[in-house]
Amino acid sequence: MDRAMSTHASSPLKPVGLLTRTSDRSFYIFNAVLSAAALAFLAYILIIRRGAGGADLRFMPPLNAALNATAAALLVAGWIAIKRRAIVVHKYLMVSAFVASSLFLVGYLAYHFVHGDTRYQGTGPIRAVYFFVLISHIVLSAGIVPLALTSFYFAYKANFAKHARVARVTLPLWLYVSVTGVLIYFMLRGSPPAVP
Repeated sequence: MDRAMSTHASSPLKPVGLLTRTSDRSFYIFNAVLSAAALAFLAYILIIRRGAGGADLRFMPPLNAALNATAAALLVAGWIAIKRRAIVVHKYLMVSAFVASSLFLVGYLAYHFVHGDTRYQGTGPIRAVYFFVLISHIVLSAGIVPLALTSFYFAYKANFAKHARVARVTLPLWLYVSVTGVLIYFMLRGSPPAVP
């Protein structure tokens, strides 16, 4: 094995494969299409389909909350790791946070595909708090997929200046969305799903 290849293979932060040949423009188009498709599917599930029954997935909300909590913990640990210049640890923690958030998204979509939306049953001032948290969570969550993918893309391409600029925006938003996801779960406890 030549020296360049062995050095390249030994570093976990060197770009390899398809992404080294991908232009930023191609990535942005892919990212926009993927993000728009995810948002369109989510809108279809929550607004048009509204649950139609099927497999009993009522066990999913606590699992989804646990995945959100896990993602939040991994994000904080990843931030601490990069502050301490533990780059490889940071990389693994952030990829793990992305996996936890991705599993959450799959579970969330599956649950709402079957059971529809869960109506909040609270009344009084707490209802206003719930809707503030929910609306801010929904609006900010729409940006997490494209921002996280962009951050990973620049890290993978070893363009750490751009990665850091995107990550400064992505981290607080992603952390807020993960934490409020857990908060929403606890606020909804006891509220029945649209389709039992």
